[in-house]
Formats: sequence, C-alpha cells, structure tokens
Amino acid sequence: MRQGGRMDRFWMALTRKKRNEDDGSDSKLARVLSLLDLTGLGVGSTLGLGVYVLAGSVAYEQAGPAVVISFLVAAVASAIAALCYAEFAARVPKAGSAYIYSYVSIGEFAAFSIGWNLILEYVIGTSSVARGMSGYIDALIDNKMSSALREAMGMNVSFLSDYPDFFSFVVVLILAALLAYGVKESTLLNNIFTGVNLCVIAIVLVAGGMNSDSANWNIKPEDIPEGIDGGSGGFAPYGFAGIMAGAAKCFYGFVGFDCIATTGEEAKNPSRNIPLAIVISLIVIFLAYFGISTVLTMALPYYLQNPEAPFPHLFEQLGWHEIKWIVSIGAIFALCTSLLGAMFPLPRVLYAMSSDGIIFKKLRTVHPKTQTPVLATILAGLLAATMALLFNLHQLIDMMSIGTLLAYTIVAVSVLVLRYQEDTLLQTTEVSVTLPDVCKQMFNVDKLKEPSKLSSSIVKGGICVFAALVCAVCGILVLADDQVSAGDPGVIITLSILAGIMVLLIVITSFQPTESTLLTFKVPLVPVLPMLSVFFNLYLMFQLDSGTWIRFAVWVVIGYIIYFTYGIHHSVEGALAKEQAALTVNGNGHKPANKAGIRQQRI
Repeated sequence: MRQGGRMDRFWMALTRKKRNEDDGSDSKLARVLSLLDLTGLGVGSTLGLGVYVLAGSVAYEQAGPAVVISFLVAAVASAIAALCYAEFAARVPKAGSAYIYSYVSIGEFAAFSIGWNLILEYVIGTSSVARGMSGYIDALIDNKMSSALREAMGMNVSFLSDYPDFFSFVVVLILAALLAYGVKESTLLNNIFTGVNLCVIAIVLVAGGMNSDSANWNIKPEDIPEGIDGGSGGFAPYGFAGIMAGAAKCFYGFVGFDCIATTGEEAKNPSRNIPLAIVISLIVIFLAYFGISTVLTMALPYYLQNPEAPFPHLFEQLGWHEIKWIVSIGAIFALCTSLLGAMFPLPRVLYAMSSDGIIFKKLRTVHPKTQTPVLATILAGLLAATMALLFNLHQLIDMMSIGTLLAYTIVAVSVLVLRYQEDTLLQTTEVSVTLPDVCKQMFNVDKLKEPSKLSSSIVKGGICVFAALVCAVCGILVLADDQVSAGDPGVIITLSILAGIMVLLIVITSFQPTESTLLTFKVPLVPVLPMLSVFFNLYLMFQLDSGTWIRFAVWVVIGYIIYFTYGIHHSVEGALAKEQAALTVNGNGHKPANKAGIRQQRI
C-alpha cells in the first residue's frame, strides 16, 4: 500500500500542470515588440539558407522544376503547425513556446521533455546557420580560410569537423552579447537586415525573371546532355517520389517561425499580435520560396544548378557579375537575420524552464538594466558557439530536425487536449461509467454541449491510439517501402485497415463537445488539422537515420538525469501542490493559492 502511495505521488508529480491564471502582465521582461517586430523576427529567422541554398539543392537533387510543388507541400504541413502555435499563443501569452503550452495542457514531464528538445533545436539551429554563413563567406574568398585552418589545426576525428571554425565561434558569441544587451536593439537590427534580405530577393526575382524561359520546365529526355542524371525530364523528372522527398527537405526551410511564439512576455498585445505575426510571416516566406524556385528553374535547367550556391552560379552563367555580388552580400545579411532568429528563442526557453524550477533556477536571472535573461543568453551562446566550432554543417543539420518535429507534434496534441478539456470548475461528483455509457458518448448520442470527464477521456484515449497507429503506418511505409511500391496485397490490406481505424478515431473525436473559451484565434477544422499535423510530423521523424536517433537519445538521457535529480524536487508547481495539500489538511482547502506566495516560491 505504501509502495502504491509512492507511485501515485510520483505519477502526480510527472503529470502536474502549470496554472494558467494570469496573462503574463507581471513579467520582468520588457514588453516592447510590435506586430512588425514579431513578423520581422519570424521572416528573418526562416528566410535564410532556404532561399540561397535549399531551392537550388532540391531542384538539382530531388524534384527538378517541381521543387515549387515541394515547397507548396512543405508550406501546407508547416501552416497546420503554425495554426496550432497561433491558437496556443492566444491561450497562453507567456515566454516559452511549446514548453509552456505542453506544461499547461499535458503535464510537467511532457513539458520538460519538449523544452529540453527545443533547447537542442535552437542550439543546433544557431550553430548550423553560423557554420553555413562561414562556409558561404569562405567560398567567396576561394576557400582560403578553411584551407589555412585545416592545414594549421586539422582535426582527424570521424564525428567532428575537419577543422575548428573560429569564425563561427566568434560570430555566435557576438550575437549572444547583442541579445544580452537588449531585445529591442537586437530586433531593430533584425528588421533592418530582413528588409535588406527582402530587397535582394526582389532583385533576384526581377533579374532572374528577365532571363526566364518556360521551356526549362519541359525539357525532353533526349535534350539532357550525356553523362548527366536528369531523370525523365519534364516538369517532374524524378516523379512523385522526388516531389515528396523534396518536400521533406523543403519542410526544414520553414523551421523558425515558431520563435515568434516564444515572445509572449515581450510582445505588445500578444494574444492578437503573435497569431497574426505567425500567419503573415508564413505567407511571406512561402511566396519568397515559391518565387525564388520558379525563377531559378526557369532561368537555368535544373540539372545545371549548383546545389551549394545556386544564385552566384546562376548569375555567373548569365554573365551578370554585379548581380552575383549583390546576391552574395544579400545572402550574408540573410544569414545574419537567420542567426539572430535561431538564437533568439533559446535563452527565453531556458528562462521559462528555470522560472518554473525544473532546471537550475539561476538561469532565470534578469538583468535590471537590459531586462534580458543575461546568464541564460551567455550560456546558450557559449554552447551554440562550441557546437559551431567543433562540428561541420552536415553533422549539425542531421540533428536539427528531430526536436522541431517533436515540438510540432506535442503542440498539435495539446491543441486537441485543451479544446476538448472539461471545465474543472463545473465538475460534478464522480459517477460510475459503464461500457454502454462509453459507447453512447463516443458518438455523443445524448448531444452533450459541454465537455465532460468522460468525453475528455475519450478524446485523450483516442489521441494515444491514433498516435500509435500513425507510428505503425509510418513504420510500414518506411521499412516495407518496396512491398508498398509493388502493391503487395498483405501490406496494402494492413495499411487500409489501419487507415480506416484512424479515420474512425477522427470521426469519434469530432462528435465530442468542445470547450467554449473565447479566443482571438482558434485552429479551424478541429480535430482534422491537428491530427493531420501529428501524421505529417511523425512520418518525417521516421525518415531520420539511426545515427540521429542515437544522438537524440543521448541528449534526452542527459536531460532526464537533470530533471529527476533536480527539477522534480525544485518544481514551483510541486511546491504549490504541497502548500495546497497542507492547507487542505488544516481545513482550509477552499482557500485559493495566493500569487504573492507563488512569486516567493520562485525566488
């Protein structure tokens, strides 16, 4: 019995939820970011390497001219995730992004897991952009920097870079110092760089458009030069598989808009401006990608693209050397904004987690003059700078996606949980539930208008089963790819049955009543869109190689050691739960928690 009591307490600690009682108005962070600042942050953090590298790389290696369709598919998948982020920004206008969202809706352990993975995403995002910018500048000076460092300090270790990139190291440290100095100053610089970036993209669209030829979208197989693998020619030379493979790669070109959602305590009117900024930035980003990839593939045949530096190569081929240098300088500005956008959310996630006590509380210290989390920013900068120093771009990119996709999945699940959550204030005395009651509620025979404990439990159970089925389907699609392509009857029947059950779960969820909270933004077509988001994200996670999963597992183990040795014992929510339990024992169980007490617990 005593063992059961310990296990119950342990389970309650893992699933305790953050109280969402305030709107962040008592935050120590400066509330200075306007809608323009937020939109510039989202566009700047996303519209970098994707424009100047990804479009040409995907056109050359995967999709050909159909790269425009790949970007469209990736944009749709990203848009669904963006809508989920926008609803949570309206619900929970506090710093911390998906971490806070999952803490409010699912519980502490899930929140720590997603927060820890977000730290990984932002650290590697910062390091990879810094390394990419270093490589781009190095290419413009004929690789002199890398050659000198490789010769003087070569590192012959298989899992490290060929040489230590001190340029990337210094750039990240300078950025960390800028962010520590002040958020308004850093976003002003970001807005300027983003404006320059958009001007350069406009120049590329005009200059490239003047040299476009629609015949490059309809190249015949016999017109492809000997010795070049150009597929079957035409608009989609590598077929549907190439388009989807390209979409999987293009998806990561949209990673970054979620940094807007981390600014809940620094944005003016966050419940309105954050959803608007997410939607506007995603539209701008898609239009830029679509236009760039259209011009690029029309101005130069897809099989002649340079996958590492497509635009300098394009204008070199056209003989427009002035435009080549304008684009090269613009790329450097774009990478500066991507670098800022990649690192901007990192100290804010550390600040949010340390404020809740589940990682070291010293990281929440806010400097009284700059009103920024200085210690968290500097430590985050040192970690990202060290990663950029020691690892090459490909090694960093391999680890970047898994944390992002997991964050998107958790947010989509959290939208469903909160939308169908019963109102705890309206809960009545528990009654026994029979199987016929469950069957009737699955299709809401009694036409219940407000969520109940039973309807909410049906939704949560359905989400768990749906996620398990998605994993099964993705596993079959990845591991039995040849049988699926060959139309193996057993595999096809299995997939059909699993897909049918998934559709049934979506139908059952749609019958359940939803809560009626008025928000400035809500995801449309619930539960279809969030469940589609879960499917897209898990499918892309299954595309990652085993090495990425192993490195991810190591990072997770380190995080769980920190949580179970420190966080679970120092959690602010845990202290509040103990305080309320003590009040209940003393006969004061109906006394509400006092906010001054909450703040004292955090100090």
